[in-house]
Amino acid sequence: MLLDITTPALLFPAITLLLLAYTNRFLAIAMLIRNLHKQHLNDKDHTIIIHQIKNLRSRLNMIRYMQAFGILSFFLVVLCMFLLFREFPVIASYTFGGSLIALLISLGISLVETQISTRALNMELSDMEEN
Repeated sequence: MLLDITTPALLFPAITLLLLAYTNRFLAIAMLIRNLHKQHLNDKDHTIIIHQIKNLRSRLNMIRYMQAFGILSFFLVVLCMFLLFREFPVIASYTFGGSLIALLISLGISLVETQISTRALNMELSDMEEN
């Protein structure tokens, strides 16, 4: 495959938007954790809160890995462009492939985190339906 500098440049806006979405997820979870902390201090029944804490901790770790692989993908794309600029096309091709793999891993983790988030919301809805 012939790789020129415009090919990795196509990933710049996609990765940037993806990292912005991950940051928004992180900020939303941070807000949830702060609200949960206030609720924990005020409520006597901590059963549902304990489940939420485990869920949020898991999601927080997943978002950290999503961001890490997204940043790795971005780093590898920039490195690929530098290698193409310095006329190392073979190494640049492998670097671009690594960038795509890192992006796929990040997206896969994002999919799993979304499913966990959906289950947590369903748990909240079930709790409200019971009351």
